Amino acid sequence: MACLLETPIRMSVLSEVTASSRHYVDRLFDPDPQKVLQGVIDMKNAVIGNNKQKANLIVLGAVPRLLYLLQQETSSTELKTECAVVLGSLAMGTENNVKSLLDCHIIPALLQGLLSPDLKFIEACLRCLRTIFTSPVTPEELLYTDATVIPHLMALLSRSRYTQEYICQIFSHCCKGPDHQTILFNHGAVQNIAHLLTSLSYKVRMQALKCFSVLAFENPQVSMTLVNVLVDGELLPQIFVKMLQRDKPIEMQLTSAKCLTYMCRAGAIRTDDSCIVLKTLPCLVRMCSKERLLEERVEGAETLAYLIEPDVELQRIASITDHLIAMLADYFKYPSSVSAITDIKRLDHDLKHAHELRQAAFKLYASLGANDEDIRKKIIETENMMDRIVTGLSESSVKVRLAAVRCLHSLSRSVQQLRTSFQDHAVWKPLMKVLQNAPDEILVVASSMLCNLLLEFSPSKEPILESGAVELLCGLTQSENPALRVNGIWALMNMAFQAEQKIKADILRSLSTEQLFRLLSDSDLNVLMKTLGLLRNLLSTRPHIDKIMSTHGKQIMQAVTLILEGEHNIEVKEQTLCILANIADGTTAKELIMTNDDILQKIKYYMGHSHVKLQLAAMFCISNLIWNEEEGSQERQDKLRDMGIVDILHKLSQSPDSNLCDKAKTALQQYLA
Repeated sequence: MACLLETPIRMSVLSEVTASSRHYVDRLFDPDPQKVLQGVIDMKNAVIGNNKQKANLIVLGAVPRLLYLLQQETSSTELKTECAVVLGSLAMGTENNVKSLLDCHIIPALLQGLLSPDLKFIEACLRCLRTIFTSPVTPEELLYTDATVIPHLMALLSRSRYTQEYICQIFSHCCKGPDHQTILFNHGAVQNIAHLLTSLSYKVRMQALKCFSVLAFENPQVSMTLVNVLVDGELLPQIFVKMLQRDKPIEMQLTSAKCLTYMCRAGAIRTDDSCIVLKTLPCLVRMCSKERLLEERVEGAETLAYLIEPDVELQRIASITDHLIAMLADYFKYPSSVSAITDIKRLDHDLKHAHELRQAAFKLYASLGANDEDIRKKIIETENMMDRIVTGLSESSVKVRLAAVRCLHSLSRSVQQLRTSFQDHAVWKPLMKVLQNAPDEILVVASSMLCNLLLEFSPSKEPILESGAVELLCGLTQSENPALRVNGIWALMNMAFQAEQKIKADILRSLSTEQLFRLLSDSDLNVLMKTLGLLRNLLSTRPHIDKIMSTHGKQIMQAVTLILEGEHNIEVKEQTLCILANIADGTTAKELIMTNDDILQKIKYYMGHSHVKLQLAAMFCISNLIWNEEEGSQERQDKLRDMGIVDILHKLSQSPDSNLCDKAKTALQQYLA
């Protein structure tokens, strides 16, 4: 059997306990059913609260025998029920115990037990299933393997308050992601669970509430349905609001706030609805106070961060509610040396989990500062805030590092802060360190923030360049993750903006023309657009345009041709024509266009395009080619006249679009000068 270890190992490990535990297992094989029943009852009493005894019995092979008895038709209902109780008790031990039970295929056996007509046996099976499914080692998919299980569990909801409590708890633990939500929703979870919110049992109400929070999370279909559900003549959101009042248990307040938050984020409740602004948001801010337990403060802050993340008005309201910004600073001082925690177990737990508080605070600060300049200023002026974020960037916990980078990224959207606080604390140094070796999820946010630090007005731009950023960013453009490719090329684009020739040459050398062309044929539109933006920034100011085109002209013209011929959207074609316009502004570079009849025909085609943006971009090319004050302008004008460009200019000078009309008239004046 899968649960049994090899005999020699078992004997050596458990020789001293075999005698005391063996008789419990031996009695399960007695031919007298009464003695077997008594043996199971004695085993039940022996394992309660005794993890060592549980482990011994598992090693000695009790599980396969208990499962056999549980499934035997000849076993009495009482015996089957007692077997389910013992198995549930074994499952309450360590994670290894649960793994052993899973190896013995306990779940199908217990699910089969739910078909019994006996309620006590059904409850015992459900209690054991609840314990197993709430263990982190149990795959949630095991609940959905057999399509008949969910409808049967829905039917059992009406049997007793215990079936209601256990089934709701199983659902809330096993509902992970949209596929599970859809299965439960399609089998009537909303209708079957809604009335449980008015149950006389607190445990049932609580588990039903938790079910709704996992069903509604990021799910517009479920959320839109919940808004209109009536329970005893009252709409569900009104019931949730009642459940988050101050006189209700904290767990209930928090879970109700989560339900309303998720419904709001899914678009079922407006962000300016009074149940959000006056009830949910204040409740979540209350959860952040230092009177609350650590896990309540973590959950409160993380849920509030999620609620306000996309809405600037909610961010403003939250920032001035109960001194929230200052209150969050306490998350970094916990537990303090003068902590009020007298319970040693609690203190030990909180010391191990204090990093979760820091993570939650960073997340909430990131949401608070996402849009409003004044809020960002308040956050940065909070005691030692920048030092705390910088410290957070090098914490051992990946989740804290990620939250710290997100917080920094949110604050880096401020021009003022980029010029002051970010420079004072040399934030770029730890950020570059983070970028050297981090998981993708951190790299995406850190590289996105680097894009901001490389904007031309940022004082960090120079030192970042000197610390080897070009190679690092060129490396990111080769990532399989499209978000990293976008950020790598975006940062290079910012770096190239109004840069010296040396920096541009470094970028081209490190990136290589091969990689540049790979990026220009990237399937991700954002990557393509940012690569075109990089090219445009590289090809600016005449000496730079001529220098780059003298070394890379042939390949760049090839790339431009391919894009203008390809199936691309208006924005891509516009950017590409703007690159041509920049090339046409070069002194020697413009000859690469004038000697390429294919490109000239394409410019002519886009001058007559139905989309004004493309016509304007093509007009820029022509204007730069025919400008009178430049050497060779007469020959270029003649060649373009022979192509019919002047006729098109006359037509465009009558355009209803004033911008296009003006550009055409200006170009025609070059011919008349």
